[in-house]
Amino acid sequence: MKHELIKLPFETNSLEPFMDKKTIEIHHGKHHKGYVDKLNAAIENYPELKEKSVEWLLENISELPKEIKQKIINFGGGVYNHNFFWSILKKDSPFSVKLEIGKEIIKKFTCLQDFKNEFENKGNTLFGSGWVWLVLNQNKELEIIQTQNQDSPISKKMIPLITADVWEHTYYLKFQNKRNGFLENFWEIINWEKVNELFLETKQ
Repeated sequence: MKHELIKLPFETNSLEPFMDKKTIEIHHGKHHKGYVDKLNAAIENYPELKEKSVEWLLENISELPKEIKQKIINFGGGVYNHNFFWSILKKDSPFSVKLEIGKEIIKKFTCLQDFKNEFENKGNTLFGSGWVWLVLNQNKELEIIQTQNQDSPISKKMIPLITADVWEHTYYLKFQNKRNGFLENFWEIINWEKVNELFLETKQ
């Protein structure tokens, strides 16, 4: 099985003006594709790994040959993290306390603004490149975490619900060096129906 670049679940101009068409085209068609190609190259000489999903590879890092372990973390993480990122983006899908995830966020963080503040702070204070996530941790509690580079929460037995990519290529064309500007606008393109669906799946 060869890993393939996923098709975006939205048109490249559909997140305007919060995420611009050109950035999405470069991010998906160049950066994301690069991780797919490098993951396939990393496992080229390991036929036993070619039938494994990227999720399996990341969830079973300790079982991988040591000579390609870091490549799987880097390139497999790049594939999975981007796959997930694109899947939870959509304009005009607002937060609602009527959603189960909405109720849980208010329960955990007191109010939506406090949740946003903590999420943005985690994103803005992450040194270098990486991601900020809302996850269900190993105790099945909501938690906001940072991951460096292309590290993925599924390697730590956490379940992702939301993520923002805070590598510069995500926002530099539109926001230049203002990561905070990107994160402030990020709330306008979260597909809360999808996030709620992911949360409900964890209850099954």
